[in-house]
Amino acid sequence: MVTTETARVTTADYAGLVPAWCPGCGNFGILNGVKRALVDLSLEPSRVLLVSGIGQAGKLPHYTSGNVFNSLHGRPMPVAIAAKLANPELTVIAISGDGDAYGEGGNHFIHAMRRNHQITYLVHDNQVYALTKGQASPTSDSGYVTKTTPQGAPFPVNPLVLAIAAGCGLVARSFAGDTNHLAEMIKRGIQHRGFALIDILQPCVTFNRVNTWDWYRQRVYKLDGEAGYDPSDKTVAFEKAQEWGERIPVGVIYEKERPTFEDSMPALAKGPPVKLELKASEAEPLLDEFV
Repeated sequence: MVTTETARVTTADYAGLVPAWCPGCGNFGILNGVKRALVDLSLEPSRVLLVSGIGQAGKLPHYTSGNVFNSLHGRPMPVAIAAKLANPELTVIAISGDGDAYGEGGNHFIHAMRRNHQITYLVHDNQVYALTKGQASPTSDSGYVTKTTPQGAPFPVNPLVLAIAAGCGLVARSFAGDTNHLAEMIKRGIQHRGFALIDILQPCVTFNRVNTWDWYRQRVYKLDGEAGYDPSDKTVAFEKAQEWGERIPVGVIYEKERPTFEDSMPALAKGPPVKLELKASEAEPLLDEFV
């Protein structure tokens, strides 16, 4: 669980390299949301690990200051899981684009949710492969025309429905154009005990001329303003997760706590493995098996 320190953390503590994203890119709002959430939770950079894959979203950790691991395309989750097991005291945040998370990394995504690792997954969902110049992604709307889908994209993946079905503990969505809401969703994800998915609607001003800033602003509405909505009701959550088109809900779609993967690891009861003394004698029986 996240605890706060008495030391004052500011956004300046997370200052990194100057972003190289296109002017107007939705990633800027996400970067601001990440920094604001970490500052609000008084988490120093030394206590946070940002793991990313490949893509425009994967550059975000480099524009911060702290612990960063830039993995292979679709592979941030195995690194994030290993880091969390080695040092459970770290706040581990994985960062991907929609292709990186739901395409190349789809299997890792599903099984990380099923096992309920203590990780927050931020997915920049711009519905296109932006770094490789505009090909259709797993979340491109049906019929969306790109260089790789001249006759229109096929039926898209619905990451929220998939996440609920796979047992994800917290399933939420936000919009890069509302930094306050986004920061709150990221904080909810970090504070949730278990795997948390934050799918972030993020306009790509260069390659996606359909799902624009105005397109989202005309459709997005907040679930916290909908009286009586219960995110613990899985049936209702499935229905809400399928809303798309004229109305798009943002907020916590589904949340339910259950034992984490880390809870099932007896070795962690001794404390973070990175802090334990390594004794050669304890490894000898294992090495003898290979003799």
